[in-house]
Amino acid sequence: MNYQVFCVNPVQENCYIVWDEITGEAAIIDCGAWTSSEKAAISIFVSENHLKIKYALQTHTHFDHVIGLPFVSETYSLSPYCHRDDAATYASVPEMLEQWFHIQPDSPLPQMTYYDQCSPLCIGTHQIHVIHTPGHSPGSVCLHIPSQKLLFSGDTLFNMGIGRTDLPGGSYRQEIESINDKILTLDESTIVLPGHGPKTTIAREKLTNPYLI
Repeated sequence: MNYQVFCVNPVQENCYIVWDEITGEAAIIDCGAWTSSEKAAISIFVSENHLKIKYALQTHTHFDHVIGLPFVSETYSLSPYCHRDDAATYASVPEMLEQWFHIQPDSPLPQMTYYDQCSPLCIGTHQIHVIHTPGHSPGSVCLHIPSQKLLFSGDTLFNMGIGRTDLPGGSYRQEIESINDKILTLDESTIVLPGHGPKTTIAREKLTNPYLI
């Protein structure tokens, strides 16, 4: 199992590709690719590594994490996945783009499939566990690959930080509960790959994150 990060769009969002090195099956996580060059970099990487994109997965549906979904959906013939509690957040993406950047999506956003409507997510022999972690948004999730001790934490948990909770649907209390009850209970050597900024580990955040001490 391997992964690659692409830092994209004006908000410097981390889009990930994770794949099984034996089968080539892969998932794109939080595709916020904005420019043609960002999209081309992803396409070239997929092609050069002979990857078969099986899933487009969302940790949540704020605009900076979904603006690349039309590209992913059209290029790889995929319906993206999110938690159903983020349906209203996803519906507000055009409004948020207009508010923040005075633009509209280049193409209509694709229809979502909800995690609870699908079978267990697998890439090769590796299972992806969806952990509902509301707080940053109502439907925020973390994507956990236990066999590799990898956690794609979206905007729930950062290196030395947590996701903001002042956007519609956010809740500081829920976010702290989600982190304490569902994330910090994972193996301490788990690598945390957040939606923004550098990677970290569960052990480091337990010891040094000022929001959790």
